[in-house]
Amino acid sequence: MPDTNLTSETTPSNPQQFRTTRWSVVCSALDSETSGSRLAMEHLCRMYWYPVFHFIRRNGHNQHDAQDLTQAFFARFVEKQWLEKADRSRGRFRSFLLMILKRFLASEWKREHALKREGNLHWLSLNMDTAETRYAQEPADTTTPEQSFEKQWALTLLETVMQTLKARYIEDNKTDLFEHLKPCLMGSRESQPYATLAAQLGMSEGAVKVSVHRLRNQYRECLRGEIAQTVSSPSEVDEEMKHLIRVLARG
Repeated sequence: MPDTNLTSETTPSNPQQFRTTRWSVVCSALDSETSGSRLAMEHLCRMYWYPVFHFIRRNGHNQHDAQDLTQAFFARFVEKQWLEKADRSRGRFRSFLLMILKRFLASEWKREHALKREGNLHWLSLNMDTAETRYAQEPADTTTPEQSFEKQWALTLLETVMQTLKARYIEDNKTDLFEHLKPCLMGSRESQPYATLAAQLGMSEGAVKVSVHRLRNQYRECLRGEIAQTVSSPSEVDEEMKHLIRVLARG
């Protein structure tokens, strides 16, 4: 797991698209007049679909119902423009999403039906085939569904950051460098095998240390940038970083 102490499945085709200011993805998704609106909405859906699926499974729904309900939730989220109800002055987007997900599940349970997997999201394909496999591979979880939702949010966030960083290195033709240095984002800073990495990469040990330092800075910047897109103020970025660490520390 990446070292979140550096700060104290799918990413957008253009990682820079969302590297703007606070609440930026939510605002972009709301602005239907802009060309980036659909891309921003797609980013939100792809970022949160597995935490949503996981929460639904933890609430007692079987695999197929959970897949149907996840697709139905995001289809309705888009079609009913629920995003317009998000109040940036009241904090974090993930908290808003969890609130409306609970309301949706209560409503769907009463109606006893769900939109089928294809739904009406013709422009967005969620890879639901992998959902149950991922769910089954996870260790036994004794936390509440709400805590589990937050853990999946945290893990998805870190994975998104890693994929964004990888895309940058690929663009710079430095894929091999990234793959060798990626483990340096894990564990303590004092235990990195810089000499071994230097030999593998044909670099000096000093150059490796500089590259690792640069990667860690990029990781920290990218993580903070990703968080900043769905909170309402700069101060909340630091709060969210601390919360991220607490969530991951719960194991």
